[in-house]
Amino acid sequence: MGTKYTGKPAEISALNAFIVLNRAMNTLSTNLQRLLDDNNLTSGQFGALEALLHLGPLAQRDLGNKLLSTKGNITMIVDNLEKRKLVKRVPSEDDRRFMIVELTKEGKTLIEKVFPKHVREITELFSVLNQEEKIELKRLCKKLGLQRKN
Repeated sequence: MGTKYTGKPAEISALNAFIVLNRAMNTLSTNLQRLLDDNNLTSGQFGALEALLHLGPLAQRDLGNKLLSTKGNITMIVDNLEKRKLVKRVPSEDDRRFMIVELTKEGKTLIEKVFPKHVREITELFSVLNQEEKIELKRLCKKLGLQRKN
């Protein structure tokens, strides 16, 4: 169902595209959230664990930048992961003002269990698109995401 707005054709077209994109993202997020819920993880916590698994230990600031997270939010994410003993903070050897976040054995075990399931779920959800459609979707989303408004 599209917009009921009766404005200019360009506005209606943009609103309808936004509605479809938003509904698709909600469907994807709902399906992926089930796996995170089963493992008592938020999407931010999952993103942090995944980044640490694939990139190795990171300064907390760099981890926040990687996840497009604010300073306060990444602090909360790391605090909660640390409480669960999934990550630990260690002072940087180069600059003790920075804390390095790294996976613990428990954190590595969890993300190595959850990540392959996450990939399988994404692959299944995207199986409705052929390879060319996935490439075009990526191109279009990147084009939308790179625009800057002042």
